[in-house]
Amino acid sequence: MGSTTDKIKGAANQAAGAVKQGVGKAVGNPNLEVEGAGQKLKGEVQETVGKAKDAVKKLVDKA
Repeated sequence: MGSTTDKIKGAANQAAGAVKQGVGKAVGNPNLEVEGAGQKLKGEVQETVGKAKDAVKKLVDKA
């Protein structure tokens, strides 16, 4: 998976997770709230991986 794909999927997971978390809070569903928090975290990790791939590519291109 490319760095751009990782960053896009990461952002999407963060957004979906935030919505789930908010809905879970609003309706008093702690399971949905936790699921949303987990999905947000997954998105953050995906986005970080994408950024790391970009950084490595830049280093390789300079070498």
